[in-house]
Amino acid sequence: MIVRIIATGSDGNCVYLGSGGTGILIDAGKWKRDLEKRLLAAGINPATNIQAVFISHAHGDHIRGLTLANKYRYPVFATEGEWKGISGVDDELRRTLVTLHGQYEHVELGSLHVYPFRVHHDAYEPVGYAVEADDGNRACVVFDTGHIDRDMLEMMEGNIYIVEANHDLQMLRNGSYSDHLKARIESRDVGHLSNDQTAAALKRLVQGRGERIYLTHLSSSNNTPALAEQTVKLALWEKGFVKGKHYQLEVY
Repeated sequence: MIVRIIATGSDGNCVYLGSGGTGILIDAGKWKRDLEKRLLAAGINPATNIQAVFISHAHGDHIRGLTLANKYRYPVFATEGEWKGISGVDDELRRTLVTLHGQYEHVELGSLHVYPFRVHHDAYEPVGYAVEADDGNRACVVFDTGHIDRDMLEMMEGNIYIVEANHDLQMLRNGSYSDHLKARIESRDVGHLSNDQTAAALKRLVQGRGERIYLTHLSSSNNTPALAEQTVKLALWEKGFVKGKHYQLEVY
């Protein structure tokens, strides 16, 4: 499976996943023209290599460039709740992720099979995505969530992990943010993942079989790439796994 981190962070988030001639975007958080430039720079032709856009939640840094879908006529998938916060997408391109018996039905799109699942953030109805390819790869994308619960862990099982490592807890607590904002970021119900939370989840998920890990959505104020990487490496070292031998790790 091809993975391209097109943008990540508080200024905008977008990931491309492709396999077998099918490609999708998870979120479109940069302005349309910027997204087009970034996609082309990554070797992705917006006119031919993308078949749909899937939205995690309707915050601006995840939907800012959705007019890209109108230009290239991509269907846009989002939950019923998140559509409340999305405007500017042509009606005929809007697709609603539906639930059956409390779980989201998966979407089949060419050689990709997309499984939405619930996450914990201050949005209407936010989701993460597990994406299976016919070639046997399974990627999970979890951007904004206050914690990772048991149901999420089950959905995240695979061999490619694209997950936020938003903040170092001590940097956040000792930083300049207001107490209200600090509490929001730390919240299990509406916040963001710390390095330690991400590392703990990956420690449970990674089996040392060459998994690919992409750490994303790092705070520029409350984290550093070195801290995020070291926290995850230490957690996996405790299982006997070494970067480059048992798994691959990139920090964005």
